[in-house]
Amino acid sequence: MNGKEIGSFDRFLGIDLHKHYLVVGGVDRNQEVVLSPRRVNLGSWLKWAEANLKHSDAVVLEATTNAWEIYDQVLPLVGRAVVANPVQVKWIGSGGVKTDRVDVLRLACLLAAGLVPEVWVPPMEVRELRSLLSHRSRVVKMRTMIRNRLCSMIHRHNLNPPEGEIFSRESRGWWLDLEISSTEKLRVRQDLATMGHLEPLIAEIDTELKRLSTCAPWAEQVPYLLQLPGFGLITTMTLLAAIGDIARFESARKLVGYAGLGAGVHQSGETHYTGRITKQGRREVRWVLVEAAWVAALRDTYWNREFGRLSRRMREKKAIVAIARKLLVAAWHVLTERSADRQADPELVASKLMIWSKRLGEELRGGLTTRQFAQYHLMRLKLEAAPAKIRKERRVRSLASPEQLLVVRPDVGSGS
Repeated sequence: MNGKEIGSFDRFLGIDLHKHYLVVGGVDRNQEVVLSPRRVNLGSWLKWAEANLKHSDAVVLEATTNAWEIYDQVLPLVGRAVVANPVQVKWIGSGGVKTDRVDVLRLACLLAAGLVPEVWVPPMEVRELRSLLSHRSRVVKMRTMIRNRLCSMIHRHNLNPPEGEIFSRESRGWWLDLEISSTEKLRVRQDLATMGHLEPLIAEIDTELKRLSTCAPWAEQVPYLLQLPGFGLITTMTLLAAIGDIARFESARKLVGYAGLGAGVHQSGETHYTGRITKQGRREVRWVLVEAAWVAALRDTYWNREFGRLSRRMREKKAIVAIARKLLVAAWHVLTERSADRQADPELVASKLMIWSKRLGEELRGGLTTRQFAQYHLMRLKLEAAPAKIRKERRVRSLASPEQLLVVRPDVGSGS
């Protein structure tokens, strides 16, 4: 908030959120207390807010689990509502005394002074995508824990599993026929049953992510990220959920810092050196980017050379983190410029788009065939060098020609 905005409000209110209640208090522009801190149960909060909040108020609350719902309730009742970064608030206003009363007045005073470190408030579609991806992560983690337990049992008993995927339906009989104690048989049987329950849940979540990838606001952005080496649909949607609106990052460096992939810096006097990455950012972004970096380094010619160059002067893990950072920079450019990646291999991009198209199904493709849908996004990316035919695992797949696509989607020719 700038000085003009601060001067236009009569009261500056802070809200300290808790699980079952909140504390609200406020000061005026001279930082004199005008609303003594008071505790309000969440059940009666909305009624209290409608009766006491005014459009001449500015309100601040810290980003916590239930902050967005309270923010949505407050926003239409006041002149300005902001959400503060709790870590930075602690740095600015830390003191020797911490109580609900002190915390809420500290927030209010920071707001009156224009010193609140604001965080971006994501719109509903971003919140829902983030929640869905977090839910998927939890379910996948449960499945991974079960698989690790079963693998541990194999190693403990020096067993020889059958060829192929040991967790497939075909291998279930092998697990149930193992000559182990009755107690372990019970655990194996229940682990297999739990895993069998989780698999369709993950598939259902992935189906929803496919649907979302074809809906606004994600449909416009997905192809630009999906073209990047190592990026699948989960990586793409995870990054888009974290970014929300690419326009809020004025440079690729800002996005790298947001992800916690920038190098830490120590500078004092004549001493200056950089250290490890800060890891002060969205953890899920770092994780998916590192996974994408490994795939890119193994399968893409350009990134394989880049990985080899970096590996000659640093450890492999550090080299992969550097690749992940470079991929994030590439992601910023393609989203900001709405263009193809400079290092894009047209044939590989076409192949990825064909795979995405086939998995979506006809309904999600908007009536287009697999070949037409892939060509549509190739034309949007302006990858004119893409081949008419794609070789994939000894199979040759043909793309629809631009002329065939323009018959059903003439808007592509207008640059949409």
